[in-house]
Amino acid sequence: MTDLLYTDVEESLRSSVRSTLQRSLDEGLAARLYDEPGTDVSAVWQALAGQIGLAGLLVPESLGGVGAGPREAAVVLEELGRTVAPTPFLTSAVIATTALLAAGDETHLPALAAGERTAALVLPWTARRGAWSPVQGSAEPVAGALTADLFVVPTTGEGGVTSLRAYEPGDVELEAITSLDMTRPLARVTVRGEGSEIASGQAAEAAVDAALAAGAALLPSEQLGLAQWCLETTVEYAKTRVQFARPIGSFQAIKHRLADLYLLLVNTQAAARYAAGTLADDDPDQHVAQALAQAFCGDAAVRAAEEALQLHGGIGMTWEHPVHTRLKRAKSDQLALGTPERHRADLAGLVDLPAH
Repeated sequence: MTDLLYTDVEESLRSSVRSTLQRSLDEGLAARLYDEPGTDVSAVWQALAGQIGLAGLLVPESLGGVGAGPREAAVVLEELGRTVAPTPFLTSAVIATTALLAAGDETHLPALAAGERTAALVLPWTARRGAWSPVQGSAEPVAGALTADLFVVPTTGEGGVTSLRAYEPGDVELEAITSLDMTRPLARVTVRGEGSEIASGQAAEAAVDAALAAGAALLPSEQLGLAQWCLETTVEYAKTRVQFARPIGSFQAIKHRLADLYLLLVNTQAAARYAAGTLADDDPDQHVAQALAQAFCGDAAVRAAEEALQLHGGIGMTWEHPVHTRLKRAKSDQLALGTPERHRADLAGLVDLPAH
């Protein structure tokens, strides 16, 4: 049975990530990106990759990585979700890295593990396992592409079979697309060169599906971290914000809303941890767990952010307030790697229920 509890090692990793973010991440950086999208945010990733080795967390030690697994990656994403940190961990260190690992690559992974380069899987950010098509010239919107040094692209090769190819920056054209969440910018990627083949046929398709499955299993952890921040921040606000000579948290209606939010958070944690755990264990139930977590956690994170905004009296409506950046990340994540509606339909099929 999949263990939903955190281990001492995972909590130690959480502490390291949190303290590194506290030292390297300016609290106003996320909001500043909406006015100044060209702001250099590389220092945050350099700190996480260089001091903790997050770039190679999922890469085996034989290729220069840490050799950890999805459970550890889930803990990292919880912390990144709390801060809406503008880093390529999910797009590069999880999704693109998983595609390369599944394809058996040993050429590009050492540089990724060392934090010297970042990679992006070139598919629309809405793609999900079993529901994607090879790129025909260009793809949009692609997450993580604007800052990537390596582009992993599933294309159509000779004989019409799928070919997973690696492209250098000079082989692609990038065009920034206005993103709802400027901490995870999107781009249109157009492939111009030939690139080099990493895998072909069923191996290429399996590698892409593995990458999208890893994303689906671990994105809910980012949503969990975001929802946790919303609850904790709102509880603190409710303790200090005074109305009618009383803290607003003393009013019964506010207590009930915060209690409901806590229960939502507990369910979100269970779904996210189960998805990460089944992926780590290569459990036969992992695809059910992924669809369940994607269907539940996306909506839960949006609701947590909306409740935080409401219970802060609406002051999070402008992007200078940190609740606003969480709301935009939550809404953006809700659409990433397949919407909750898509995953509910997938879940119905996986458990043999008719979808209506």
